[in-house]
Amino acid sequence: MNTLLRHYWGSLLFTLVCFIAAGFYAWNAGGSVGSVAHVLWIVLVLSILEISLSFDNAVVNATVLREMDEKWQRRFLTWGILIAVFGMRIVFPLAIVAVAANLDPLSAIDLSLNDPERYEAIVSSAHVGIAGFGGAFLTMVGLNFFFDGDKDVDWIRGLELALRRFSEIRAAEIGILLLMLYGISTMLPEGEAMVFLTAGILGLVTYIAVDAIGTVLDKVERRKMAEGAVRSGLGGFLYLEVLDASFSFDGVIGAFALSNNMLIIALGLSIGALFVRSMTVHLVRAGTLTKYRFLEHGAFWAIIALGLIMLLSAKFHISESITGLIGAVLIGISLLWSMRYNRKHGAERETA
Repeated sequence: MNTLLRHYWGSLLFTLVCFIAAGFYAWNAGGSVGSVAHVLWIVLVLSILEISLSFDNAVVNATVLREMDEKWQRRFLTWGILIAVFGMRIVFPLAIVAVAANLDPLSAIDLSLNDPERYEAIVSSAHVGIAGFGGAFLTMVGLNFFFDGDKDVDWIRGLELALRRFSEIRAAEIGILLLMLYGISTMLPEGEAMVFLTAGILGLVTYIAVDAIGTVLDKVERRKMAEGAVRSGLGGFLYLEVLDASFSFDGVIGAFALSNNMLIIALGLSIGALFVRSMTVHLVRAGTLTKYRFLEHGAFWAIIALGLIMLLSAKFHISESITGLIGAVLIGISLLWSMRYNRKHGAERETA
């Protein structure tokens, strides 16, 4: 219990502050106990939605974070949370409105506070582009994990082994993604199809650019290590920030199903984002990924599922509860499979 509190006390304190702020805002706006309870309920549901959609994000964050030195780990958990909370949950929707409605930043803020219906409509109108960009980036993240010839652990053995063999074909995962983008674009109206394709290609290029920057920085850092310097983690930091941004797209858009008030959405999603950070720290410090060998696989399958759902959401409405449930089920099954593996091989070692 003390270990859990050490990892989550900051998130719990932040949650308390957010609930007090939400209650104070609701009381000033409505002046009744019922309005306060309604707003607090929405904030709670939004935070749970964000956590359920981003738990696989925490696992992948931990995978990258454990390879970074402590200085860059601290920077990700401080600077990164500021970017995640204020950048993606507040600034990003405002930026969409400012660009789409040709408004200056102050006018966009005024619109979000005084005309939330129009604000919601403008943000939602950008969904096709967001689905293309975020879906393409997340799908590439998942495919790149399985299209790895050096990967030596398989969970869904037949399928993962086949994907690993495909890794011998250069850029096979890029070809698969481009075919998916084209196939979905054929189901969209002409104007939306062009927006979707353009955004998807930009998502792919962003992934390639971030991966290239990480590779170059990694080579520089390995050279420094050979000379006695300490390896940093700038490449991993950039990768995690773009990954977190891609994950947040779905939560930001989905939040409008519950509220069109910018302040309420920001409070609820920020609580969820901070808990995801706490889960990341917990996974790294507890060595959970080492103890449960298939947990990482479940997270990356969940990322592929989320990426595909985002891509398909350009044409079909898919409930956020389904998205969160699929991710939770995949990660839960991989965790149970890992525990089964540990029991089996632990018994074999005791017998030997």
